[in-house]
Amino acid sequence: MTDLKPGDLLLIGAACSVQFADDRELRLRLVSVDPRPTYQGWVWLTGYVLNDKGLAVDKREVFVQQAGLRVLRAAPVPLPARRRSAR
Repeated sequence: MTDLKPGDLLLIGAACSVQFADDRELRLRLVSVDPRPTYQGWVWLTGYVLNDKGLAVDKREVFVQQAGLRVLRAAPVPLPARRRSAR
């Protein structure tokens, strides 16, 4: 599993936890990953649940198995600032 970063769009379903099985699956725009240790392979995530139109409808904190997460779209990587040349 790759490192998760703020802005990633994640699919959280049954592979993450049984509480997200069937129609309880959700798309989450990641805000943060709790750095505190938990059970092996599990992680606390905070983010915004998106509806079918991609709009945030709820802020959630979820406890999931990281191996079950699917990254639907990675956050864009910011370009390094260009230095202006002295004239």
